Amino acid sequence: MSSQWRVLDFTSFEGKIHSDDGAIVVVNSDGVSQRVSVADVAVVLIGMKVSFSAAVLHRLTDKDIAVLFCDWRGVPESGAFSWSEHTRVGARHKAQLELSLPRRKNAWGRIVRAKIQGQAAVLRNLNRPGAQELEHIAGQVRSGDPSNLEGQAARIYWSKFSDTLGKRTPGIGALFGPNSCLDYGYTILRGHGIRAVLAAGLGPANGVFHRGRSNMFNLVDDLIEPFRPCIDEIAMFLPADATPSDRSVKKRLVAAAMQTFNDAGSVPRVLLDLAQQYGRYVEGDIEKLPVPSWQGPSALNTDLKNA
Repeated sequence: MSSQWRVLDFTSFEGKIHSDDGAIVVVNSDGVSQRVSVADVAVVLIGMKVSFSAAVLHRLTDKDIAVLFCDWRGVPESGAFSWSEHTRVGARHKAQLELSLPRRKNAWGRIVRAKIQGQAAVLRNLNRPGAQELEHIAGQVRSGDPSNLEGQAARIYWSKFSDTLGKRTPGIGALFGPNSCLDYGYTILRGHGIRAVLAAGLGPANGVFHRGRSNMFNLVDDLIEPFRPCIDEIAMFLPADATPSDRSVKKRLVAAAMQTFNDAGSVPRVLLDLAQQYGRYVEGDIEKLPVPSWQGPSALNTDLKNA
């Protein structure tokens, strides 16, 4: 997988998109057109004022590109995704459904521990207090997280950003400020997660912990948890009045979801690896699920400091 996967964001775009040989052609409301190759695109966000043909959807999904349709706030409401051609898709779906409760709990405990370790790293990298406290909590996480240490850690973690964030309120459709930047960054991250889960031949609705009846992507929301801190580190470094409607802010948040995660590669690359490992885990090929954790510091913030 390329380390330079792109995200095409048309949430604020007004115009038409049509298909061309190996590409899409974007035509704005003034009639100015631009040809865009889809060879290295991972996610496309479509806004309410975009018109396109079925050929465009075919072109994108044929390349395993996740297409998310967004409301006026830029919040995804639905999507279009390629049907996985993974050779073990049937076996993996069956194994997911039959995964024993102890193994499900063990996987969730490892995901929670990695997420809290990543949150501790963010506090340390941004010179905020509380890193050692979170590291201690991470070490106490047990299989299934019966004490909800994830929630306890989250309260401590977000309280360390109360001067700029106020209260962390996910999914409220905020138009500016840290909440809006976090939500936008998580949207891009979720798009990469959808792509990874489908590419691994997994059933996205059958989660490890998330079990929402109306959520098509419970498993995606589980597997992206350890990756959220790498978005947080960028979003919480931005000015308090930053907004995703600012092109420079949006560009930085997109970059946050594609940055180097660890020695194994970029966020999309490591997410794909985790999804593949989860597939092996549910089929019994490996005893324990290896879950990576964010350590940073992010080179994106270093670049901003030196700018």
